[in-house]
Amino acid sequence: MAFTIRIVAGSTSPIYRQIVDQITRGVASGELSVGVSVPSVRQLARELVINPNTVAKAYAELVDRGFLETQAGKGYFVAKRRQVYTKAERLRRIDEYIEQLVNQAVTLDIEREVIVQRLQERFENNLKPASD
Repeated sequence: MAFTIRIVAGSTSPIYRQIVDQITRGVASGELSVGVSVPSVRQLARELVINPNTVAKAYAELVDRGFLETQAGKGYFVAKRRQVYTKAERLRRIDEYIEQLVNQAVTLDIEREVIVQRLQERFENNLKPASD
């Protein structure tokens, strides 16, 4: 089964972010293996019926973050991950984001329960298999 990117119309997440997130998850889960080619910018734009600049923006971010690499004249490919973080480093990094989230929640006077519920919803949405 080929890896498929699905865009959710009307989502609060921008289209380029949906592409970035899905490819990132595909790489992290192993569904997209190192060295596998991804559709060209034009091809993916045609498939999703979106502007090629949107795909180009997503791919540029994925290249910057080390998930994709380009090969001149051949296209985009899943990159070999350059950094493998220890569990302690991964936890340290996520703790930085949690600290920012908590600070924003306090600043915006958002209750803890609301934040926990939204986090749970995000995890559930990220773990759902793609429907056909």
